[in-house]
Amino acid sequence: MSYRSTNRAFILAAALMVTIGGAQAADEAKYPNWKGEWDAVNPRFGGQAIKYDPTKAFGPAQQAPLTPEYQKVHEDSMADQALGGLGNYPTARCLPSGMPRIMALPVQEYVITPETTYILVGHDIRRIFTDGRSWPIDAEPVYEGYAIGRWIDTDGDGRYDVLEVETRGPFKGPRAYDATGLPLHFDNESIFKERIHLDATDPNILHDEITVFDHALTRPWSVDKTFRRNPNPRPNWSMTSCTEGNNQVVIGTENYFLSWDGMLMPAKRDQAPPDLRYFKQTRK
Repeated sequence: MSYRSTNRAFILAAALMVTIGGAQAADEAKYPNWKGEWDAVNPRFGGQAIKYDPTKAFGPAQQAPLTPEYQKVHEDSMADQALGGLGNYPTARCLPSGMPRIMALPVQEYVITPETTYILVGHDIRRIFTDGRSWPIDAEPVYEGYAIGRWIDTDGDGRYDVLEVETRGPFKGPRAYDATGLPLHFDNESIFKERIHLDATDPNILHDEITVFDHALTRPWSVDKTFRRNPNPRPNWSMTSCTEGNNQVVIGTENYFLSWDGMLMPAKRDQAPPDLRYFKQTRK
């Protein structure tokens, strides 16, 4: 009797494994093939490649619909950078890129599960929840925000082809679109809406149609970011971190520069040294 019971249990477990495996395979068949390395199509136009609108040069050439107040924030950021400062560009301190800059970074990977879609960008991770949850009331502020998405079958063939995403705060800040410090509002109440899908004629081109709603803008700002799939099935994924070799040192509200020999240097002309009150002073 014991042998028969064990044998029946084994057969039942095997049957369940086959059923579950078949269900998972059928479930996976609903989702699009976004596997591989996706490289951002970001023409340089003679300058920085990472920018919100990939069809325009970075900085003022982006023609961002900023309010007068935030046009001044941008101008002040570039003026400070011209003197050696960081301006409104926290990523120079190796802080996370945040939204929407993370979606302009050069290399991305998508990991799709029924409950969550993960976008891996270097050491940054976006989680897009697709399990039908509601917006949380106690979410922790993060640079990437909190994203909820839903899959859509637009042509009725039984396979999803579009991921619609809404990303809200609470955000950490400040955040900037690009290296000039092109700003988002300091209230960190941005909302982002995206439609992510493969190109209708080329399955190796991915589109991220993204719109920013932000109080620093006079109107919503929409662009179409595109990515090209790397044909190499085993790409050489970068394992480097921003903190490796970073020579920006922020003390209080000032940034300084770490020289090749490990000595602290001013980043601006006639910049005062940091407060050394907690160090024993050497008398001359």
